[in-house]
Amino acid sequence: MKYTSPLLFLILLFNPLLLPAQNIKVFYNNYQIDGSIKKDSSINSFLSIYRDSITKSMGTVIGFSVNGMSKHQPESGLGNFMADAIKEVGQNIFSMPIDAAFINYGGIRGYIPKGEVTIGTVYELMPFDNLLIIQKVRGDSLLTFLHHIAQSNGWPLSGITMGIKEKKAENVLINNKPIVADSLYTIANSDYIAKGGDKSNMLKCFPVIDKGYLVRDALIYYIKKWSDNGKSIDCLPEKRIVYVN
Repeated sequence: MKYTSPLLFLILLFNPLLLPAQNIKVFYNNYQIDGSIKKDSSINSFLSIYRDSITKSMGTVIGFSVNGMSKHQPESGLGNFMADAIKEVGQNIFSMPIDAAFINYGGIRGYIPKGEVTIGTVYELMPFDNLLIIQKVRGDSLLTFLHHIAQSNGWPLSGITMGIKEKKAENVLINNKPIVADSLYTIANSDYIAKGGDKSNMLKCFPVIDKGYLVRDALIYYIKKWSDNGKSIDCLPEKRIVYVN
């Protein structure tokens, strides 16, 4: 996964709620920045404008959740919400239908709390600067990817239903139809996975279409859309992925 942006670094530096309790020290040109930064009026004044702006931005409420959501395998309401977000937003960004969308399970680093959902919540949930991309992949390679997901006990997905039996994908349906090996399917994903991250090497050979749009921004847009429609962002598992005996 990608390193966080300088903006996110400043967020983490000035917002201890987003970091584990530990003594943070950063060195630049032999100048030490740690908890004592608050005692240094010159550098604190210089950075205060960024700190205040970031604190205000991260606290902006963009939605709400009645029950809260966390990630689970093989499927969760949170995962479904996130996968649906990049599928729908991806279709708008790239102006084309998307057959399926995926979020790698390990990339989800937080949860949606009960109550107000802020921009800061989304940064905790998805702290990486991964891009939302699409690829056109062959059905046989897509099935290999789904076997990889089954091997990993399930990832969030949208547009596909499948079972997991003995660590392999079974009864796979895409758009409610069986996968055709030599057909092309348009999928939305992160650039991290498309480039082979998390052992997804089967996707590396397919061209990536990228418009520089972050997965995190897609989530923020999608949450705002639900909020504008007066809806909480609570989702439930829908048996998109089930274990098969």
